[in-house]
Amino acid sequence: MSLYHFQTVKHFIHGPGSLDSLGERLGLLDTPVRRVALITQDAMHRLGVTERVVAQLKGLGVETTVIDNVEIEPTLENIEGVFRSTIAPAAPDALIAIGGGSVLDAAKLFAVMLTNDMPLKDMLGIDKVAHPGKPMVLVPTTSGTGSEVTPNAIVTLPDEELKIGVVSRHLLPTLVLLDANLTLGLPKAITAATGMDAFTHALESFISTKANPVSDTFALESMRLIAGSIVEAFQQPGSVQARSDMLLGSMYGGLALTAAGTAAVHALAYPLGGKFHVTHGVANAMLLPHVMAFNLDSCAARLKRAACVCGIAHHADSDEVAAGKLIEQIKQWTQVLEIPQNLRDFGVAEEHLADMAVAASKVTRLMINNPKALSLDDIQQLYRCLLP
Repeated sequence: MSLYHFQTVKHFIHGPGSLDSLGERLGLLDTPVRRVALITQDAMHRLGVTERVVAQLKGLGVETTVIDNVEIEPTLENIEGVFRSTIAPAAPDALIAIGGGSVLDAAKLFAVMLTNDMPLKDMLGIDKVAHPGKPMVLVPTTSGTGSEVTPNAIVTLPDEELKIGVVSRHLLPTLVLLDANLTLGLPKAITAATGMDAFTHALESFISTKANPVSDTFALESMRLIAGSIVEAFQQPGSVQARSDMLLGSMYGGLALTAAGTAAVHALAYPLGGKFHVTHGVANAMLLPHVMAFNLDSCAARLKRAACVCGIAHHADSDEVAAGKLIEQIKQWTQVLEIPQNLRDFGVAEEHLADMAVAASKVTRLMINNPKALSLDDIQQLYRCLLP
């Protein structure tokens, strides 16, 4: 019998309108809160969400500093600059983040930067953060990264043309609010990319070499929810039920990757984001069917289970047939969801593939989770699938 260690957030609240309970939930942070840093983005200002939250906090006598200059794909320099200019001077007792994955990741980094006297660059990697951070409340506004429940935060290193993760149990928040109402106004392109990102988290965790009974439980439910709601959320953006299922599915995907880790899809996606600025969800969605086709002969039984839970295949199907149906369904989703399919549109050319393959191969913390080893030539061939 193997031993499985799993750790996640202390509290999460799921349901439309849950953000309105923020004030009364601050007591869950187990520390007096007089000053908070609210990390968010312009869209939340336009929708009146920021104003609503600040009013809630003001009514409780809590002073709020609003920070909205975290970049969409934050670089190490951006995180450090925002921290020096606004976070550190505000000296918050707690941090609240309302936004997409980049906003949530930034808040997680700010929280530990407040309590650890070390450069952010020294935190890159696994278990490099020495001390717990300030308490956090994370409120996702996209159904994609699952960052609200993961011990991970991603930053871009432009000089190395790569994205790198900080992985530490100290990045887990105290409280998560999952309010589907905050996702109703998402542009269709973001709904599509983040939704496929969430599905990728679940599927990669399920076929990971580190998959276990804990991760399997979350991964299977994540895939079931997302498969049943992603197209509706895209085509009927006002569907609260579809949005709610997507948000819960995304969180389950985050829990799955926390327990098992993602694999080659994510490793290959990082150079696309770091060098060519392909957004993370789009990169994952483009790569997912091709990497799964490469993996098929090593994990066909697992892919069949995924296909069956998604309602794509039947138990009477052979492993290979069911796995093929899943891969074809993923391809259909990317078409229906209008995910780009040509890396040339982002400036990628044949001459870039060798360097990209080397960069992807160096993301060993993810590559070791893939059920099938990839050579540099294998990686180039997978990229080449997206250069028609």
